[in-house]
Amino acid sequence: ERNPKMASGASSGQGFKVCVRVRPLNEKELLREDAKSIVTVLDDSMLVFDPKDDNDPTLQRQAHGRLRRAPRVLKKRARDMQFAFDHVFHERSSQQHVFESTTKPIVSGVLDGYNASVFCYGATGAGKTHTMLGHGKEPGIIYLTVDELYRQIEEKKHDVVCEVGLSYLEVYNENIKDLLNPDSGTLPLRQDARQGTVVSGLTVHQPKSVKDVIDMLDKGNANRTQHPTDANATSSRSHAVFSIYVHQKPVNAGASGSVSVAKMTLVDLAGSERATATKNSGARFREGANINKSLLALGNCINALASGKKQVAHIPYRNSKLTRLLKDSLGGNCQTVMIANCSPSSLTYEDTYNTLKYANRAKNIKVLFSKLLKNYLSGLV
Repeated sequence: ERNPKMASGASSGQGFKVCVRVRPLNEKELLREDAKSIVTVLDDSMLVFDPKDDNDPTLQRQAHGRLRRAPRVLKKRARDMQFAFDHVFHERSSQQHVFESTTKPIVSGVLDGYNASVFCYGATGAGKTHTMLGHGKEPGIIYLTVDELYRQIEEKKHDVVCEVGLSYLEVYNENIKDLLNPDSGTLPLRQDARQGTVVSGLTVHQPKSVKDVIDMLDKGNANRTQHPTDANATSSRSHAVFSIYVHQKPVNAGASGSVSVAKMTLVDLAGSERATATKNSGARFREGANINKSLLALGNCINALASGKKQVAHIPYRNSKLTRLLKDSLGGNCQTVMIANCSPSSLTYEDTYNTLKYANRAKNIKVLFSKLLKNYLSGLV
């Protein structure tokens, strides 16, 4: 019988939406006879995290071939933990379905002058990069967003003059690099009185078509830092931030008047990881430590924002480059969608449990957003 006390109601703030996507079991997990599914999706808003027997060897951690005592979280866990979110996607959910349920509604908002942000969180190998970038015949959210944005711009072209700019950067070992101009080296962050947090020297490009954007995305992805680990053969070792800037003004506005300005940020976070799962050492271990440091800073910001207190004394945005970049997405004037990716396998019990707790906490963030207008000036940033 289900434990009703473990159920959490789906109640996101006005501008903060939390979704969970459960990926299919991968080939490695399917080959393990002792690995079973520990996540059951009940409907499009609720899932059950249902652990196995306490003596299951897949729920014990190994070190140098020896079984170690299972962590406390595995000993005192409750059974049939129910989690509710704004949307839950099962293993067979298509890329298009995920896009239409999470991101497509806020693309229209961007063209109405509202800032928007989408970011994927989860352990390494949980499917974040597949959700955001996809591959081949299964394009991810970023590609589908660009296609939808230009489709809607085309529909409005007789009424509105629209300028689009984009930038693409990565945060790797707490250093920022321009993925569209990698020769520029490490870029500094600075605070601007008018624009807020700004990456000095980051190039902003003005594509003329969807094809131009796709070409830039492919170029940026080729420059992104990736290294194999035991947990993921194509593990992304950096946080990637793709930003789209949209400036609009009426066709008959002339050289003066006001312009609607909006920014859409799409983020593929590097995976949180445990050294025992990835078996990293040396440079890979240091990378993992920096990844976890920035994700811990992100978690601390979410905890502070989700505390429910009317006045929070301090939100620790400055604890990492990542949180400084995502400040507006988390607590600013922005419509935000968080997609938590997780594996259903008992082999990743701790990672999945921690991801679901993280996402459940984020539901308490409340964000109010409004349209931005400014006097028309040439230029996108």
